[in-house]
Amino acid sequence: MAGTTLFISDLHLCAERPAITRLFLDFLAGEARTADALYILGDLFEFWVGDDAATEGEFRPVVEGLRTLSRTGIPLYFMYGNRDFLMRERFENDTGGKLIPDPTRLDLYGEPTLLMHGDLLCTADADYMKFRAMVRDPVWQRDFLSKSLAERNGIFNNYREISKATTTKKPPEIMDVAQSTVESIMRQHNVRRLIHGHTHRPGEHVFTLDGTPARRMVLGAWYERGSVLRVDAGRWALNTLPTAA
Repeated sequence: MAGTTLFISDLHLCAERPAITRLFLDFLAGEARTADALYILGDLFEFWVGDDAATEGEFRPVVEGLRTLSRTGIPLYFMYGNRDFLMRERFENDTGGKLIPDPTRLDLYGEPTLLMHGDLLCTADADYMKFRAMVRDPVWQRDFLSKSLAERNGIFNNYREISKATTTKKPPEIMDVAQSTVESIMRQHNVRRLIHGHTHRPGEHVFTLDGTPARRMVLGAWYERGSVLRVDAGRWALNTLPTAA
């Protein structure tokens, strides 16, 4: 009998928000253990400078919590976000999860559904798309990963500060998804259902795509409380978890 599949994204786990990390670990030890599968659609961490960082204090409990979940037999999937795109095979091995490409199309209880992090849909933000192309380039990544852990942390912290400064100057609509891009990619993958995160604007968007009803579900960020999409054979429900203490 089919159960429930869980989708989350944009947890941005870091040492500065220990209550959210505790909330996530409770989620892994509780509801996630009854799921058909758990999909984490990007930005699990505030930043990830390479798999060797998994031994650091702030990351270790999360990696151990994920590994404990996967050992119970719950399928665990990760998608790259714009903060943790440097996850590699060691992270898969350490957690027991599987990295999946962005986008990924799956049959979700009989409904073809597209999963994305969501940043690829924000095509109006030309500066971000240019930056994304740079850091996703294999040559840039090899050079970055060849640096010491301290150097990589310094570079990412600098990028974070630049991002904060530039984001406040951009009109909100530029940082949201472009509807034409949404429709194009859904058409390309022949789906009428899309689940993504990234924008931190949780909610359901219903529209018509080539004369057929379509649905886009946006996952919420975990800054003050958790956000979980629960999908089973009969419903989609986007809910929040209790406020982190």
